[in-house]
Amino acid sequence: MKKVFITANLPGNAVEILKRGFYVEVFSEERAPNREELMEGAKDAHALIAMLSDRVDRTLIDLCPNLRIVSNCAVGTENIDISYATKKGIFVTNTPGILTETTADLAWALVLSVSRRVIEGDSFVKEGRFIGWRPSLLMGLDVYGKTMGIYGMGRIGAAVGRRARGFDMDVIYHNRNRNREAEEEIKAIYVDFPNLLRKSDFLIITAPLNEDTKGRFGTQEFRQMKRTSVIVNVGRGQIIKEKELALALKEGIIWGAGLDVYEREPIVEEELLGLKNVVLLPHLGSASQETRERMAEMAVENVIMALNGRTPRNLVNPSSLIASSEVTERSQE
Repeated sequence: MKKVFITANLPGNAVEILKRGFYVEVFSEERAPNREELMEGAKDAHALIAMLSDRVDRTLIDLCPNLRIVSNCAVGTENIDISYATKKGIFVTNTPGILTETTADLAWALVLSVSRRVIEGDSFVKEGRFIGWRPSLLMGLDVYGKTMGIYGMGRIGAAVGRRARGFDMDVIYHNRNRNREAEEEIKAIYVDFPNLLRKSDFLIITAPLNEDTKGRFGTQEFRQMKRTSVIVNVGRGQIIKEKELALALKEGIIWGAGLDVYEREPIVEEELLGLKNVVLLPHLGSASQETRERMAEMAVENVIMALNGRTPRNLVNPSSLIASSEVTERSQE
């Protein structure tokens, strides 16, 4: 029986469906498997359902002679050596589209939490310090009518922008390529990167990680932003240099920040932990019950299709189809 190794507990009943046709092994601890645990579980697997925290590189791939598919339970695939998987005829799939609206909701939760000092206010009341309304108590920033800047106008960026229209905000964005559809739908205005920094009251990062975006935001960029600006990252942690962000927040170079992803995740820059003007979340972007269950279902569906000799719907590396045929032919010679 073909084996499927899953590196985390998945919500819903998708795993039970998978067990009807395959032997399924799940890493059940509430942490990511370490390197040795990942390699041990995957070495004889025909399919691997992985998370972004699982590094699927050449070493791991070479250890898994039976591997037919790596099904990432995420939109991103930067944890996988896609070119090498393709060369080996291994399908790589992801779970696109499902988490767009949920992640956009979370971005807005951070915008409002930071700007209106919601977390501070909650602690203030629970600690028994609230003794009555005062004019200067925990004053924050207005959101309505401000300018929202979006770095990375893909599906999630556009969803964040749609919500901004309800707050009567001007929406500007910077992207590798212009998104004409977003410009028409939400009246977003394309600007160059320096103008994105200068004009944004709230700057939301929804971009993927690549050679252009890695380390894109540091001290130099923060100094170009308004001192009353807020930066929110629901894209990829390595886009922001966290130590430099902590310094900018301490010195009042920018007003506040909200992070759901981290430069060295799950490690968080220690200097951020004691700051009141940053809200830190444990990578909750897609963490609604409905969305996480749909992600699990899609990841499992990709595996079932691949192991039953069909092409998965969410194939990231279509060239693997050719390589896979060549590998099969060589094995039959």
